[in-house]
Amino acid sequence: MRTRLLSSVIFGLLLSLCTQSSYANELLIWDKLQGSAPKGYVLLLRHTLAPGVGDPENFKLNDCSTQRNLSEVGRQDAKEVGEWLKRRELKILRVESSRWCRAKETAQLLNLGKVKLNKNLDSLFEESDIANHPATKQVKKQILNHRNKEGLLILVGHYVNIGAVTGVGVDSGVGVLVKANSKGVLKVVGLTPKLGR
Repeated sequence: MRTRLLSSVIFGLLLSLCTQSSYANELLIWDKLQGSAPKGYVLLLRHTLAPGVGDPENFKLNDCSTQRNLSEVGRQDAKEVGEWLKRRELKILRVESSRWCRAKETAQLLNLGKVKLNKNLDSLFEESDIANHPATKQVKKQILNHRNKEGLLILVGHYVNIGAVTGVGVDSGVGVLVKANSKGVLKVVGLTPKLGR
């Protein structure tokens, strides 16, 4: 447990070196996509504010009382992220979420349609090799398979998972917009703004 926690902390520190400021044009893509049915774009969105780190020792997947949950600020931020996306007037193909309560609630509060649960988006915080984890590989494959499909695919998950897929560390409630190119390479094309605070 201690080794996993240390690995996750080190991974998080490395990701934090890739700050949002390194993407000077991070919001320009949204202007380009405004009012469209974007083809091949996937938004990997970190759940909004849920104070704490990791999960309690007594964590149970189907019992939110044993998990870290969204704060009131987190709930409001999730609604604001959803409103921001609605103002872009994009066709949303689907919203999928980790089965963790804080991610599910974020996805539901976006109010962008029915939420599909996806176990490959579940937190990998306690895993030692996140980059090569089968769930990470499945998410990358899903993004690749979305390459020729219309509509924005939104995947709501966790900091370490998003970092493992994109190489970008994001704050709570911030998303990384990606697209696979013709060679199957995932490219980060933008971020969502940090809203609410």
